[in-house]
Amino acid sequence: MNYEFFIAKRIIGSKAYKSSISAPIIKIGIAAIAIGIVVMMIAIATGIGLQQKIRDKVVAFNGHITITNYDSNNSQESVFPISKGHDFYPEFKTVEGISHVQAIITKFGVIRTETDFEGVYLKGVGAEYKWDYFKDFLLEGRLPDFTGKRNEDVLMSQYLANRLELKLDDTFQMVFRKDDPEKLPNIITYRIVGIYNSGFQDFDANYIIGDLRHLQRMNRWKPDQVGNFEVFIDDYNEIDKKGVEIYEDIPSILNSETIKNKYTSIFDWIQIFDTNIYGIIGIMILVAGINMITALLVLILERTQMIGILKALGSNNWSIRKLFLYNATYLILLGLFWGNVIGLGFLFSQKYFKLFPLDPSVYYVTEAPVYINLSYIAALNIGTLILCLLMLLIPSIIITKISPVRAIRFE
Repeated sequence: MNYEFFIAKRIIGSKAYKSSISAPIIKIGIAAIAIGIVVMMIAIATGIGLQQKIRDKVVAFNGHITITNYDSNNSQESVFPISKGHDFYPEFKTVEGISHVQAIITKFGVIRTETDFEGVYLKGVGAEYKWDYFKDFLLEGRLPDFTGKRNEDVLMSQYLANRLELKLDDTFQMVFRKDDPEKLPNIITYRIVGIYNSGFQDFDANYIIGDLRHLQRMNRWKPDQVGNFEVFIDDYNEIDKKGVEIYEDIPSILNSETIKNKYTSIFDWIQIFDTNIYGIIGIMILVAGINMITALLVLILERTQMIGILKALGSNNWSIRKLFLYNATYLILLGLFWGNVIGLGFLFSQKYFKLFPLDPSVYYVTEAPVYINLSYIAALNIGTLILCLLMLLIPSIIITKISPVRAIRFE
């Protein structure tokens, strides 16, 4: 029988233990573990959740990697056409890990209503456009369908609709400038079939989505000519690698750019979240460990006579240290249990009830997103348990300094 575990269990279960002088300190130690795990869980869940949410919104408007002409001069507007006849379209077979390729054209225009006007980009898309992300953004109406004949249906953001005082099924005119300033501009009357809100105001304020064929006609491009290609990959973690592979595979007259390079400031900003998460985890584990060290020292001092008796009966120092470490493990596990209950309660409440809103102009999202995954929760709990126990090995050395004769006489 493991007698150290047996004695530790008897100590934990005794009434004297629960009403002893050390009881308040033990409760503080358990509370420190619980609060620490709650804070760490929220930091990881919201940090990763915010990173993924912002990243997905950038991907929704750009794909993971964009293929453009070298002479596009970094313009948001499609100036020079690219042929659809390249080997990478419609399927990128020469590079593994690519899920979808779609062709688009962007053109700047001015939306004109009876009372207002707004300059925006019309993003022209085709039948193969990946609408998966916009299904989550859609608030009213439906997504446009460009698989049939050319039509005037558009998807507009809630931000633009509110600014222009437009609503679902309203029509508006959009004016497009011609290259020759002496010629009259192109004017198309569009109809709003869907209103979306991505929460990413930088994009919502600047883009509406319509039929690519209108822009081909206005630009006098052929049916197989487009502005650029958006490439989607299976695993975001390989974006840098895939970016290099795509760049090396496409013709030399074309350029490719990942969203990380295109929107450096955004991705550098969300990368800082990792540093914050590591800092919070380190501080919380240190605080919890110090509290547990204090609790263990009080337990040892409170059981000094018992330590002396066990030594007198032949127990070695490591055996007695194990006894107190078993006791400390129970306290840590108790703190972890309550920390997980409270922490997961907060996270699921935020996920389903959106309790904490955020300013989209600052954070690019309307509420604090949470990422809940069993793997990081398990790693957090196991890591906290191991690190706290390792920290407790040092104060348990005090047991080796206790003399049996003095300990038995200790009061």
